[in-house]
Amino acid sequence: MTTTPIRTLLVANRGEVARRVFRTCRQLGIRTVAVYTPPDAGAPFVAEADAVVALDGVRGYLDADQILAAAAATGAEAVHPGWGFLAENAPFAAACLRAGLAWVGPPPPAMEAMGSKIEARRLMEAAGVPVVPGATIAADDPAAVAAAGERVGFPLLVKASAGGGGKGMRLATRPDDLVAAVADAAREAAAAFGDPAVFLERYVSPGRHVEVQVVGDHHGTVLHLFERDCSVQRRHQKLVEEAPSPAVDADLRARMGEAAVAAARAVGYHGVGTVEFLLDASNDGPDRAFYFLEMNTRLQVEHPVTELVTGLDLVRLQLAVAEGRPLPPEVHRASIGGHAVEVRLYAEDPLHEYQPQTGRVEALEFPAVPGLRVDSGVEAGSVVGSDYDSMLAKVIAAGPTRAEAVRLLVDGLRRARIHGVGTNRDLLLAILGHEEFGAGRADTGFLDRHPPEELLAPTLDPATLQLHALAAALAAQAAARAAAPVLRSVSSGFRNNPGPPAVRRFTAGDRELAVGYRLGRSPLFTVDSEPLPVTLLAAGPEAVELVVDGVRRRFDVRRYESSVHVDSALGSAVFRPVDRFPDKDAQRPSGSLVAPMPGTVVKVLAAPGDRVVKGDPIVVIEAMKMEHTIGAAGDGTVAEILVDIGRTVDIDQVIAVIKGDDDDADDDDAGEGAGG
Repeated sequence: MTTTPIRTLLVANRGEVARRVFRTCRQLGIRTVAVYTPPDAGAPFVAEADAVVALDGVRGYLDADQILAAAAATGAEAVHPGWGFLAENAPFAAACLRAGLAWVGPPPPAMEAMGSKIEARRLMEAAGVPVVPGATIAADDPAAVAAAGERVGFPLLVKASAGGGGKGMRLATRPDDLVAAVADAAREAAAAFGDPAVFLERYVSPGRHVEVQVVGDHHGTVLHLFERDCSVQRRHQKLVEEAPSPAVDADLRARMGEAAVAAARAVGYHGVGTVEFLLDASNDGPDRAFYFLEMNTRLQVEHPVTELVTGLDLVRLQLAVAEGRPLPPEVHRASIGGHAVEVRLYAEDPLHEYQPQTGRVEALEFPAVPGLRVDSGVEAGSVVGSDYDSMLAKVIAAGPTRAEAVRLLVDGLRRARIHGVGTNRDLLLAILGHEEFGAGRADTGFLDRHPPEELLAPTLDPATLQLHALAAALAAQAAARAAAPVLRSVSSGFRNNPGPPAVRRFTAGDRELAVGYRLGRSPLFTVDSEPLPVTLLAAGPEAVELVVDGVRRRFDVRRYESSVHVDSALGSAVFRPVDRFPDKDAQRPSGSLVAPMPGTVVKVLAAPGDRVVKGDPIVVIEAMKMEHTIGAAGDGTVAEILVDIGRTVDIDQVIAVIKGDDDDADDDDAGEGAGG
């Protein structure tokens, strides 16, 4: 193959994916082209490209014709698909090659072979790579599905043949669950990937998700760059990743690496990809079993941990392979140096089924310290909508040892300023601080054994929350004083003669706090009328300094249109001023069930007149390509269903009304009284 330098590269992707590729291109002097859809018009990656082309429609990133036209219009010589969207779309890759463009990705035949997990299993068995026991099925034949389930054994996973990321995947623990699980998985797979095909696979538990990075060139060389452990997952989507795996020793690393290279060779692979395995965690003996799960022929979201422990730039390697060059010497002599851990920071609510959160990002700031890396597609001012994935950033830390890398990552997350949308930061901190994770024993069932309700219980204790609330109140008073036309030199909250304290009210989650403060000769600070034994050193609109139990503490405060964020070394808290917002609940019918996010209704599971108990599924909404089930908030009878399948709903829109048992009693009493 001849060597052809790439001078202009189009990235057929968005967000942090595009920014990551642009970063390496700038280091290599390669001009960059971005494409974007209407929701991304103001996104940071658009501003960073050398040339930009608009795409029509929110699904424009999947429109091969538009992307090829953009490449022609900008003189691009190559296309990088990133990860996601068209990254593993063989027809698109072939179309790029026919157009004379270099394809910075896997060869189309390899994508075709691995694009179907069913076909991939067959190929791996032929290549001698161990696979998890499973069965192919026809989703529309319930009898055959039930028979296949009995052959595979329970519990088992229903998995989409196309795509990944946990989409189109369901766990069936008993035969009665299987037919519904297959139907749900097939529907979600069809929506996400355009292919409803699913298959069954034995659920190995306890298991660890360990994947091996492979690289290959056009000259027949295929090597592996060691493993990553991605066992901590929510909804079968990776949440925490690290390299190397704490469960893998030198012998197992060699065996898994050999199997990964065999898998890559079996499909004639070149490029930078990942072979994923399920490691049986039921024992730690020398003959531990591992099974092929799938091969992601593209670059993975979690590639930074491999980069940090090997010192290699994987995007640079992709570009070198696409240019026809052999793998450089540093790849042949690569070794593991230190440890790296990555977490995925999502705009989501872990306490409510990981529901995506939408809104404006007011601040996204991390400490600039050696060893801490942040790959993000958003910044202050970005709007998180419901059209695409809700990941805000990948936060990665590297250190000489695993303990040091974890400690640096924890500190970076704690000191970050993340304002404007709800995130899973506290959950990530709880995972990283858990004894089981610290000991390197976390497997794929970690969040099943330790759900968010357990992990987040001690996030911010009541006493610390009170201090943050006091800081919010004092900063608000300082801001009001600074804006006052007179007496700006008088201390905030000053009272010449002792009197009742001023009061500001906030909500923090489900809790309401009344914060009282009086300054002057007899200072007094209270929360819910209980005195706080603190001393005020200084209060400004953006910072408050207190002495708490003899320790000087600084609280950074930022106020936005609808919230107040307070950050300190003790943690972070978000408050909403009570008097600024009307009570939406008072404007809704009693028993209203509301949409927790914008999305599209894909299932309606109840009808007026149905008896339901708390938690019963009522409506299923699809948002950000994932399905979210909205359940009854209490026992009662369905009075109204206000949505239909296919309807788009907004956040807080009433989708159903459930008449509670207490409501029935109240109505009966009212009727008797009126009649008497």
